[in-house]
Amino acid sequence: MPIIAGVQETYLRMRDKLKDVVPDFELQQKAELVFEILRLKAERRAVILGHNYMEPALYHTVPDFTGDSLELSRKAAETDGDPIVFCGVRFMAETAKILNPKKTVLLPAQEAGCSLAGSITAEDVRQLKQRFPGVPVVTYINTYADVKAESDVCCTSSNAAAVVESLNRETVIFLPDEYLAKNVAKETGKHIIFPMSHPAGLRTADSSLDYAMIGWHGKCEVHEQFTVEDIERVRQQFPDVVILAHPECPPDVVAASDFSGSTSAMIRYVENTQAPRYLLLTECSMGDNIAAENPGKEMLRLCSVRCPHMNQITLEDTLNALRYNRYVIDVPEEIRVRAKRAVDRMLAIG
Repeated sequence: MPIIAGVQETYLRMRDKLKDVVPDFELQQKAELVFEILRLKAERRAVILGHNYMEPALYHTVPDFTGDSLELSRKAAETDGDPIVFCGVRFMAETAKILNPKKTVLLPAQEAGCSLAGSITAEDVRQLKQRFPGVPVVTYINTYADVKAESDVCCTSSNAAAVVESLNRETVIFLPDEYLAKNVAKETGKHIIFPMSHPAGLRTADSSLDYAMIGWHGKCEVHEQFTVEDIERVRQQFPDVVILAHPECPPDVVAASDFSGSTSAMIRYVENTQAPRYLLLTECSMGDNIAAENPGKEMLRLCSVRCPHMNQITLEDTLNALRYNRYVIDVPEEIRVRAKRAVDRMLAIG
């Protein structure tokens, strides 16, 4: 299929950036989509947000801002762009709506859920609060708006320990990621229990009981797949590799890695260090995106773990979101206000 002039220029820019991570035939195929998205974005005065887990052909072409979910929502609030097209999953688009109530927020895929966000409901949080009265609830940003609304404060993977310590309380409820909670408990010196698997006799936050953090058995279906055996096999073949793990990975995986941090922290780590080669234990598209940004650094391509929810966001659907104003994200105002309170408290902590 011949490529028209404007599309040809788009293709050449994509090839210059992505030739080492995306096959050329794919770049040629997607250049027309990218060109049309950019044209329509300018026509509608829209802003596009691209999460770090987006496929490289999307991530490096159409977003106005890239980063992690909270960072993107904050950037959207600072722009005049409307609508906001969030190339990520539903809870991220909800967070953008929480912080940008007067703007239209679009999610390119109708579902684009999240195993972690879907592991807990607002009713679950209410029941925990009844079971442990007076204990503050810290909720990971990777949750839906109604769960945030039942929380005292939100946190990200990078500031979770700081948020917990800022409360200056002996006992906290930390939801919903089991592995992030265990990693934070280790960092803050707190003993953790999980009420779902604890003896039924435990009904209240009795200070005589030996715990300081109450967790939940939620997991990210991507990060829970990485194992210490994976790390050992990689190090046998590449002894000089630097391994970076997301805090949503199991604690033994985090302990066996060289660095653990949020997606943004991992990006900064690669940018600011010099190592023979790197391996990221997180969603695989992010490794390709970092490789494209750092062509002089060797990224091991040993990862085959893709998030099926992030993978629902395509260039075709991003174009259709702009064309047909779909899919609109709404958060009921009563929930939005309460959820924003929890997010604002986190932002005040830093």
